[in-house]
Amino acid sequence: MTDDIIQNLSHYIAQQILKQPKRQIALDEALISGGLIDSFSLVDLALHVEDTFGVHLDDTELNADTFDTLTQLAALIRART
Repeated sequence: MTDDIIQNLSHYIAQQILKQPKRQIALDEALISGGLIDSFSLVDLALHVEDTFGVHLDDTELNADTFDTLTQLAALIRART
């Protein structure tokens, strides 16, 4: 399931946030701290995670410590499902 989660997140970020559908996002690429996504995009991504995977995310979790890479995002989702 992790691969499905990562694939879903990667596709959503590339297509909906970056508007670069062919972009490949590395598992450890810094999304927030690397400047790939901004605070508005972060909220969109969090809503996508909640809607798609049925998990609740606190606003305090939307930061580079817990939400910065695809690997971190997938682990957070797995822990809540």
